Amino acid sequence: MGNTDAAYMAGVEVAHRVPVPTPRPFLDTFCSNLKETFFPDDPFRQFKQEKGGRRAIRALQYFFPIFEWAPKYTLSFFRADLIAGITIASLAIPQGISYAKLANLPPILGLYSSFVPPLVYAMMGSSKDLAVGTVAVASLLLASMLGRTVSAKEEPALYLHLAFTATFFAGVLQASLGLLRLGFIVDFLSHSTIVGFMGGAATVVCLQQLKGILGLEHFTTNTDLISVMESVFSQVHQWRWESVVLGCGFLSFLLTTRILSKRGSLFFWLSAAAPLTSVILGSLVVYFSHAETHGVEVIGHLTKGLNPPSLTKLTLSPPHMAVALKTGMVTGIIALAEGIAVGRSFAMFKNYHIDGNKEMIAFGAMNVAGSLTSCYLTTGPFSRSAVNYNAGCKTAVSNVVMALAVMITLLFLTPLFHYTPLVVLSSIIISAMLGLIDYEAAFHLWKVDKIDFCVCIGAYLGVVFGSVEIGLVTAVLVSILRVLLFIARPRTTMLGNIPNSMAYRRMDQYPGAQSIPGVLVLGIDAPIYFANANYLRERISRWINEEEDRLRANGKASLHYVILDMGAVSSIDTSGISMMKETKKTLERSELQLVLANPGSEVMKKLDSSKVLETIGHDWIFLTVGEAVGACNFILHTVKTGNLMENGGVMALDSHV
Repeated sequence: MGNTDAAYMAGVEVAHRVPVPTPRPFLDTFCSNLKETFFPDDPFRQFKQEKGGRRAIRALQYFFPIFEWAPKYTLSFFRADLIAGITIASLAIPQGISYAKLANLPPILGLYSSFVPPLVYAMMGSSKDLAVGTVAVASLLLASMLGRTVSAKEEPALYLHLAFTATFFAGVLQASLGLLRLGFIVDFLSHSTIVGFMGGAATVVCLQQLKGILGLEHFTTNTDLISVMESVFSQVHQWRWESVVLGCGFLSFLLTTRILSKRGSLFFWLSAAAPLTSVILGSLVVYFSHAETHGVEVIGHLTKGLNPPSLTKLTLSPPHMAVALKTGMVTGIIALAEGIAVGRSFAMFKNYHIDGNKEMIAFGAMNVAGSLTSCYLTTGPFSRSAVNYNAGCKTAVSNVVMALAVMITLLFLTPLFHYTPLVVLSSIIISAMLGLIDYEAAFHLWKVDKIDFCVCIGAYLGVVFGSVEIGLVTAVLVSILRVLLFIARPRTTMLGNIPNSMAYRRMDQYPGAQSIPGVLVLGIDAPIYFANANYLRERISRWINEEEDRLRANGKASLHYVILDMGAVSSIDTSGISMMKETKKTLERSELQLVLANPGSEVMKKLDSSKVLETIGHDWIFLTVGEAVGACNFILHTVKTGNLMENGGVMALDSHV
């Protein structure tokens, strides 16, 4: 059948032929693919028209954006940044102290970490709205991962040194990812993964604060829900009513201001100042009531002065360097994903673009600098950045103002925090974390994509019932499994003709689409690789069997042609080529003709170089599905009908004779 059809195809006028692309040198192709992988944003475009000194200035502006926007800075911008900076400082100071306690580090480190890193980011960051500082999730991860090896209570000096070392490794990793243009690695943390992970981590952080709210001295070091609940309810007789009253009171105040902040700009300022207000009121209550003598724990002494150097405190030798390296890599990736996601969100609101790789370099630089100046891991927290955005910031100068406010606090105001109750810090953390449990996003995932919802819930449950690391690994593995399933089991669909048009669309999507008698049109919606070649061969065979069964059941003409729409097949490997050969042979044995429609340049090059193009026949490759169906119909209804009539005439003549 194939040879006869091929003979007739010479007489069929085809509107367009599908050419084989002109071969390109391997090095050109390799460099082009390399550029698309690592430089999709074409960062060198801005240097093409520049020469000499101007090119050096452009390079300096690329790595230090401050030199680009500083010359255009105005007094009106400064007024806005001054207000925003002071506002986020009022949030950064209590949050910094709170998160340092969450990481089992001295509270003063939270203030140190809100001084040096924001200054570095102001010079190197590309976001106008990101407010740099410590975050609860990274603090919890740090405490969880380091706490398994070193006890913060029994070996505080070693634990502190490991925290600095983990921050150093996190910074090196972040900067390396940016310099090597490997930012796409962070994309493996999908939106659903981040929603579930952040929600689970926020839940775990809130559970950990029950120690402060209830005034417990001993608490489990595990973070899972069951361990925390067991620790809480096994010590009911040790709950302190003073802590419970203070904690619930300040938590109610913070949540009330958060709710009111959504009703107008006036209430926004009340919400922004609420954490610092809580610290001041809590300190006054403890000071005048002497609550510390009744079991209410306070921060105690905070050292005056700016960040001391910590280069000599880095632990860069065995046996503890391994745990610092592992902690730094995990926390660095999480902090990177959170910071870039937050930065991109606010950039979208103001309609400007931030470069993910440049942000990685900036985050890495500020964390390396921080690790050398007694800081621990920092990134761009959502709550602080939201306050910065709503306060009307214009540039990264708001981070500089915040850092200067923290500097003044370190130099002169640290004694004022002596009587700050830990229960107030717990309330501040809980109020901030509740905003990270994005149930609306989870509900949206359920409505739009059930698999994404499963990824989200898997991450959430893994964090809440296992650990932060288990939840993260679970979510990433499920996401990768989903990608592998998409590759290994690509969708194939039967296409039909939309009446009164040359368009061919999925018949399950368009009920009015009509099948073509004697012709089966199949769409393949993915590249053909070793992972899916066998599946596609079997699936195509099943489509053919089902179509032939349907035709026999309806008493219609048999199947003659199988058209594969290759428009979505961007590439094919050697396993895919072998699959095409085998499919061609299988169809020939069943007296069916394989026809290809709309193959891309990469597919045509591979088919040509492997001689499969000769096997299929160039006459059976068409630009569109419509042209392929037209050619098949011409043969079916013109050529073969003529053959049948001739044969019938000969038989009649023989009978008459």
